[in-house]
Amino acid sequence: MMDHIDKRILKALQHNGKLQNNELAQIVGLSASPCLRRIKQLEDDGVIEKYVALVDPTKVNLALTVFARIWLKGQDAETVNQFVDAVHDMPEVVECQLMAGDCDFFLRIVVADLAAYRQFQIHHLNKIAGIQNVKTEIPLQKVKQTTALPLD
Repeated sequence: MMDHIDKRILKALQHNGKLQNNELAQIVGLSASPCLRRIKQLEDDGVIEKYVALVDPTKVNLALTVFARIWLKGQDAETVNQFVDAVHDMPEVVECQLMAGDCDFFLRIVVADLAAYRQFQIHHLNKIAGIQNVKTEIPLQKVKQTTALPLD
């Protein structure tokens, strides 16, 4: 069971995953050894899954994010699994959600520009067996994006 100190540790690490243990301990009000034990326990429990670097997509020529709604021809296990397996092999797809509601899947895709997305759609996305329809949404402005979970 997580307590308020564990949540403070997680909040601090979500804000800056490169914090040194002594800095983190000071922020959350612990000494270094208990802080390190708590972090290790959070990692062992799977609460902290991994540490990553968040890369600015514009700095690596991936300035365009598009969202694609996918409808499959059927919802049988074979069709769904075939789609899921194909998407796993597409690095441009940075998020894939199986949906309840209107569409079957919702994808977040990053590419250099609109021409690159069109090529990706023609040569990769539309080649996945079992797709009935793809509707692409192009955002005009990013209003909010965060990786931090609300832990209050």
